[in-house]
Amino acid sequence: MSQAFLDQVARFALDEVTPPAAQWSMGADPDPALVQRAAELGILGMQVGQDFGGRGMDFATRAQACALLAGADFGFAMSLVNTHNIALRLAEIAPERITRRYLPDLLAGRISACTSLTEPTTGSDFAAVTTTARKTAAGWVLNGEKIWIINGRHAAVSIVYAQCKTVGDSSGIGAFLVDLTAPGVARYAIDAGFAQTSLGTGGFTLDTVTLEPDALLIPPGSAFKAILTEINAARTYVAAMCNGMVRSAVGCVRSYGTQRLSFGKPLNTIPSWQTSLTGAEVALEASVACTQRAIDLVAAGADAQLAAAQAKIMAVACAQTQLPELLQLMGAEGLRPGHPFTRHIAGAHIAGFTDGATNILKERVARLTAPREA
Repeated sequence: MSQAFLDQVARFALDEVTPPAAQWSMGADPDPALVQRAAELGILGMQVGQDFGGRGMDFATRAQACALLAGADFGFAMSLVNTHNIALRLAEIAPERITRRYLPDLLAGRISACTSLTEPTTGSDFAAVTTTARKTAAGWVLNGEKIWIINGRHAAVSIVYAQCKTVGDSSGIGAFLVDLTAPGVARYAIDAGFAQTSLGTGGFTLDTVTLEPDALLIPPGSAFKAILTEINAARTYVAAMCNGMVRSAVGCVRSYGTQRLSFGKPLNTIPSWQTSLTGAEVALEASVACTQRAIDLVAAGADAQLAAAQAKIMAVACAQTQLPELLQLMGAEGLRPGHPFTRHIAGAHIAGFTDGATNILKERVARLTAPREA
């Protein structure tokens, strides 16, 4: 793990991301120059090999960097790491024609990217995707729609998972590199009560989109397994990001408690107030320990399916429970946009839907830990 790099990320998150994040939570768009600044620091190429222009760091560094960024704004952190993930995948498996065309712009922050799984009628049931890919003499033709995609409203390129055989057949799913500025693609933004601007949440339709043969990055028979492996890493860094949000909120509350007086005493000298804060800190450290176990397994290339699911469940629950409690310790002052509580609460609930909804993950953990019959 590169501590010097993480120190740079921490300063970037505090000094450059945190100030404008208050406006993003109310619908303002992040300045593209901030994405390019992230690129200059190497955030968009953390794990990309140095031969391709990246930093060549390990997964543990990616997870910690994501946690630091999420401490400033969960949405912006997710937007950056999703572009990073496409850059990493292209460097690992894409033909030279594709890496030469897209990778420099991705690493420089000139374009964003996304992974496209979710559809209007398909979420965690990945095998049920209905976007189709039909093989032709000239390559492939894609039709369908993807929705609730991070960076979907502005991404220039996406890895799209599509069915090459029959809907419901996981062995027929392939992964395609799609230029989202190409004819037949229509992108759109998605907004909600929780601001989606820093996430770049959106969707797109594919209407007879033609692709060259080598746009198939992962063939049917391999793509389903590949995304299940990738999603363990994603669940793990999302857990780290939830911990990052709670940690930043704890720091904010602790600082406030030394300054704010109640009945002539600093808040942090009132036993009941301090006990509540300590409870949040204990819950956070337990979540961090669970997440670290998943990080270690992912970094080692070991089976992290159970550990990643457990980490995400625990970290999301910690954030969804402790952030409102920490806001309560701040009183109405915590509602000011300059404090992170309301956007972190929104981020914690969004985290509960990403890379496997919490209820689905609980079912998965139950299956993985159920006693086997003799």
